[in-house]
Amino acid sequence: MSSIVQGFTKSLAMTILSEIGDKTFFAAAILAMRHPRRLVLSGCLSSLIVMTILSALVGWAAPNLISRTWTHHITTLLFLGFGLWSLKDALFEQGDAEELAEVEAKLDKDWKANNGAAKNSKKVDDVAKKQQRSFLSQFFSPIFLQAFSITFFGEWGDKSQLATIGLAADENPFGVVLGGILGQALCTSAAVVGGKSLASRISEKIVALSGGILFIVFGIQSYLSPVES
Repeated sequence: MSSIVQGFTKSLAMTILSEIGDKTFFAAAILAMRHPRRLVLSGCLSSLIVMTILSALVGWAAPNLISRTWTHHITTLLFLGFGLWSLKDALFEQGDAEELAEVEAKLDKDWKANNGAAKNSKKVDDVAKKQQRSFLSQFFSPIFLQAFSITFFGEWGDKSQLATIGLAADENPFGVVLGGILGQALCTSAAVVGGKSLASRISEKIVALSGGILFIVFGIQSYLSPVES
């Protein structure tokens, strides 16, 4: 039970500090201003849950493919490396306004390319069809799929995904999944509900600095802890 709690708390803290102020956080906030929040939230959150489970499965399988000693050392190096990466981002990378503007510009480009003339009739169409749509048709609506795909490919290969793999290899994967899903739900809900106004008030540098310190602490703890047989 203690291993599940430890995996849960580590995953929860890591996820929150990795995802707040991330590009996918900004994307969810901007999408929620243009589309129904329910569809944006369900699309983004579904994508993040799938990504968390896949990452945890890879981490869980890793010790079965290579020795646990090697996975333990690789995880330690990942945490320390991601910690230094986050600290570098906090000190040298572009500011919050530039990051938000970059995401918004990309979504604007996609928005104009995909919608065209349908943009003007969107609100009328939404009102007319809202009551007629079944749950399944809303679930697979273009808005849901857009939110899902933007989030999924935005997170693929991100340091939070790689860190989840490393954490699941070194901790209880069930606890890692639970903590990751809760953290993703909290961050995504805040982005969707708070919108651009909340996203613009978040200091990405402070979040990156906090995340970097947390990763380094995890790395030191992993280095000092014995390898489980």
